[in-house]
Amino acid sequence: MEHDIKSLREAAVEFARAGGDSTLRHFKKSFNLEYKSDKSPVTNADREAETIIRDLIRENYPDHGIIGEEFGEENLDSDVIWILDPIDGTRSFIHGVPFYTTLIGVMIKEKPTIGVIYAPALDEMVSAATGEGCSLNGESIRVRACDKLENATFLTTDVDSFTEFGYDKVLQKLIEKTRVHRTWGDAYGHMMVATGRADIMIDAILNIWDAAALLPVITEAGGVYCDLSGVSSIHSGNALSTNQSIKEEIVQLFGKDKIQ
Repeated sequence: MEHDIKSLREAAVEFARAGGDSTLRHFKKSFNLEYKSDKSPVTNADREAETIIRDLIRENYPDHGIIGEEFGEENLDSDVIWILDPIDGTRSFIHGVPFYTTLIGVMIKEKPTIGVIYAPALDEMVSAATGEGCSLNGESIRVRACDKLENATFLTTDVDSFTEFGYDKVLQKLIEKTRVHRTWGDAYGHMMVATGRADIMIDAILNIWDAAALLPVITEAGGVYCDLSGVSSIHSGNALSTNQSIKEEIVQLFGKDKIQ
């Protein structure tokens, strides 16, 4: 069965906006904060947003599957799986920082095909579909041309995850070799690469609901999305977004300098 990628992309944008905009009722206002067993934060805004998106998927595509951070899996035997992170960057959200996003990835026959990254507090909507390009608020976007690490802007979500996985030396080399480095990234950091505002975004740890939207977005923006060994995958548990010119040098750092 063939699927209409264009209409699925339009639906993903609509659903992300509906879920993401619901978070604005709580952002910089009142919300209930809890901590999961892995010590990550979650709020009622996360759960409300995912509920809204799930209900829209069920209403419009009742045969499709869903994987969501907050409410798990359903219909996984479907050809089409929607992968949801209602608030990526909950720490940003609870601190009143507008760099949190709503993520929707759509896999068709196990291939990441559609990606949406929506930053509701900034009104920035990035969407992409395989073969259809990548856009920010409807305007076509591309990764920035950067062929040397010394000219690159390097982003990451936090430094603790580098230490946890033995990448301290790599982190230090990236800081030394690149022109600018900043943290507090999450998916917004990957959006920064896709929109040409940064050159490297690295997550040393992430889940499928963090990753599924990113691969189509970065790839269709002309960039490279891969794991830290250079393999293009949303299942590896870590991620690098960059451009083709500097990818290999970055991947080689991880291969050579990991603490054994």
